[in-house]
Amino acid sequence: MKLSSASYLFKQGVRNIWTNRIMSFASFCILMVSLLMIGFTVLFTLNINLFIGSVENKNEVIIFLDDDVTDEMIEQMEIKLRNMDNISEVVFYSKEEAFADMKADMKNAEELFNYVGDESPLPDSFKIRVKNINRMTSTVSQIKSMTGIYEVKAPNDFVNILRGLKSVTAVISGAILIALVIVSLVIISNAARASVDIRKREIAIMKYVGATNAFIKIPFFVEGMLTGIIAGVAATVITWIGYNKLAQVLTSDMTLWSALGITGVIQFSSIWIRVALCYIAAGAMISAIGTVLSTRKYVKV
Repeated sequence: MKLSSASYLFKQGVRNIWTNRIMSFASFCILMVSLLMIGFTVLFTLNINLFIGSVENKNEVIIFLDDDVTDEMIEQMEIKLRNMDNISEVVFYSKEEAFADMKADMKNAEELFNYVGDESPLPDSFKIRVKNINRMTSTVSQIKSMTGIYEVKAPNDFVNILRGLKSVTAVISGAILIALVIVSLVIISNAARASVDIRKREIAIMKYVGATNAFIKIPFFVEGMLTGIIAGVAATVITWIGYNKLAQVLTSDMTLWSALGITGVIQFSSIWIRVALCYIAAGAMISAIGTVLSTRKYVKV
């Protein structure tokens, strides 16, 4: 195709947007709302996963050691723990530290501590964090096989709840996202079909005077693509404003979030480029393809 012909067809597509501005605006609104619904669903899912991940990082396994372990054995155990691939953090917690912390927490039990004496009755221990809670059971089994271990306390119930929550969130979010995509495609396709239907006489005349199918479809493709790009840009701006307002409300009081180990929500400024590109690409592709497909029955003259 010649450059002059391509330029003409592109200009024709741009002109069609203004000529059929009412239907173009309707298509723009429908597409923008569809993108917003899908976009906010994805952002909600990402934040839920962030929250669950933050809580996961707070899980702690405590390893109590036998009374007769030596300093050399403790050093060797620490090296082995640090070399395990599913352990992210290892902290040795001596029995003296544990006893001192107990006294600080139980200031009203001085008589009890006088009876116990100055020597700590508590065992030495390690506090560790695991990287992947799905491998918690195998990691605990690996730890228990080490020499000098008296007991291992792992939050198995807590882990099971988190794993179940992640599974349920993934299923629900996936189902909602698929449903929204299908509904959006149907609505956008119908809107594009209505827009093209208004110009079926124009298409028929072009076909009778010898215009090829490509010559007829390209302006519609350009029209749909530009409408989708504009809708994507508008959806990005609205998402940015709406998401930041919602984030301010949710994070205005971080007391509860901090208690749960959650530091905050995803900052839109850190992901806006990816969101904008996804909005624009999805809008342009869905609108352009939907518009072109809607012309198929009218070019068969």
